[in-house]
Amino acid sequence: MPTEPSPPPQLKDWFDEARHRSLAKALSKIEARFDAKTFLQLVLEGLDERSLMQRLHQCAIATEAAMPGDYRRKVAVLQKLAPQIGHEFVSIYLCDFTATFGLDDFDFSMEALRFFTCFGSAEFGVRPFIAADQKRALKTMHRWTADADEKVRRLASEGSRPRLPWGMQLKSLVRDPEPTGVILEALKDDASLFVRRSVANHLNDITKDHPERVMARLETWDLQSEPLRWIAKHACRTLIKRGHPRALKLFGFGQKAELEATLKLSPTQLTLGDRLQITAEITSTASKSQRLAIDYVIHYVKARGAAFEKVFKWTEIALPVHDSLVLTKSQVIRDFTTRKHHPGHHRVELQINGARVAAAGFDLK
Repeated sequence: MPTEPSPPPQLKDWFDEARHRSLAKALSKIEARFDAKTFLQLVLEGLDERSLMQRLHQCAIATEAAMPGDYRRKVAVLQKLAPQIGHEFVSIYLCDFTATFGLDDFDFSMEALRFFTCFGSAEFGVRPFIAADQKRALKTMHRWTADADEKVRRLASEGSRPRLPWGMQLKSLVRDPEPTGVILEALKDDASLFVRRSVANHLNDITKDHPERVMARLETWDLQSEPLRWIAKHACRTLIKRGHPRALKLFGFGQKAELEATLKLSPTQLTLGDRLQITAEITSTASKSQRLAIDYVIHYVKARGAAFEKVFKWTEIALPVHDSLVLTKSQVIRDFTTRKHHPGHHRVELQINGARVAAAGFDLK
């Protein structure tokens, strides 16, 4: 009789029983008085019910409870542990420890986060310090922009993003993102793509609340520089999908497209797991070549029958005078953690330079 396939591993299993026992063993070797029994009791009881981030935080709580000495002594032990963990996400628990127990020792803790981020990003751990004393924290983070380690420089931008995914929202910076401007300007020409990508994501965060501020900043940049152009384009990705006129213009897509277009779908009757084929036929009616930013939009049906739209990037092209082209795209209709599908009619639209120019639809059974 065939056996059932094993379920796929879950991210929370990065903090499974074996990992906790390994941490307890390593900590006991560094600090002879570390109470491994207490640590394991605290992390293993109720482990199955905890999410990834809950497990990470509980690991920090248990470490504090099982470790002798004051806060600084415990951090010193964890700094010896950091190079031994060998897993970047698991190492983030060291930053969680610092954020949970170190707010009252502000400058020492910020320096500890600078150290820990080289092993597992402190982008989550630094945020409570920004929330507690924004001016003081950002002053330190501005100094980090000149650090020799790219992970520390990236932390200056990533840790101060107003809307960092999975991280606490920095409401003050959501309201007014200007205080991080000096950090972004210091890092926009960084030699590391790792750092520059964070600058782009930071700016993209700001576009969700202050698009005109971002556009005003980008319009002062020399976009003939390929690295700066890449940052600006990535920063404006949400605005371009939304058809923001100023963002489209910045990248040469500001003109209204002169064309005829049709959109065809196959099949038009689908079940979950089927592949949808999308075909766009575009013919120029203009007297000159046109730069086109081409996207497609799917209006997903919600559980109660309403719809929400998601814009997907397709391509960017230069369409010669009176030329025609056919584009094809396929997409499997399947559920994701962040998106569940529901039966009903799904409208699909073709978007060119921010304008909806053709539409079709499919029915999901």
